[in-house]
Amino acid sequence: MASLPLPPSSSLLGCRRSFAPAPSVLPFPRPSTGALQKSTRRKKFFVPAAAAVLDEAPVLDPSQDPRDAVDSLKLKLHSAVSGLNRGLAASEEDLRRAEAAAKELESIGGTVDLTIDLEKLQGRWKLIFSSAFSSRTLGGSRPGPPIGRLIPLTLGQVFQRIDIFNKDFDNIVELQLGTPWPLPPIEATATLAHKLEIIGTSNIKITFVNTTIKPTGSYSQLPQLEIPRLPDSLRPPSNTRSGEFEVTYVDRDTRITRGDKGELRVFVIS
Repeated sequence: MASLPLPPSSSLLGCRRSFAPAPSVLPFPRPSTGALQKSTRRKKFFVPAAAAVLDEAPVLDPSQDPRDAVDSLKLKLHSAVSGLNRGLAASEEDLRRAEAAAKELESIGGTVDLTIDLEKLQGRWKLIFSSAFSSRTLGGSRPGPPIGRLIPLTLGQVFQRIDIFNKDFDNIVELQLGTPWPLPPIEATATLAHKLEIIGTSNIKITFVNTTIKPTGSYSQLPQLEIPRLPDSLRPPSNTRSGEFEVTYVDRDTRITRGDKGELRVFVIS
């Protein structure tokens, strides 16, 4: 921190003052012009610094109910990711805004401990935002088929169905594949079944079991197709069929996770 300039010690020590009777009008000496200038300079130096601190760490009203503060930050996060088609239409500025809103909610929510709050994971969750989808591929940060470019594939709703009692973790994806006219598009729901394992207090490891594809819409009469897991001897070494992510916020209706490649995902209970 910059120190305030002081007069030379010789001027302080050499200053003489006569003890004349106190003036009858002004009991205290008026500040000199130099003192006023120093005071003004001091304000110009400290005020911007204080404003910067306030910008970095927003102060919550002490009289505000903590639940109201959480609801307010959840609304801010939902507003930041709304209209982005789950991240497929997100720009760099949109990603920064969503990241900032998520961090605020994570901060006020505190540390997640799934050894105590595991029941909060139970249920069917709808994905409302994934930062990985801004890459415009189904693989997100990993290699995956492009959406709407080389393949006429449209991504519908994405869900996660979690059963904490049976340790089931299913990723459910609604897909639509374009077909030549006059055939109707092929609609299907793909379910990627996994088994879950809690790692530490807030991390979840999922291990792939199998994939089922159920035709819907005009092709709903077709039977469900199951794609079994390949034997270990036939799978490439890099294909571990497992992944891990961290739950950084969870309550009765909102969940935030961070993937092993940095993906931010926001879910709401459905």
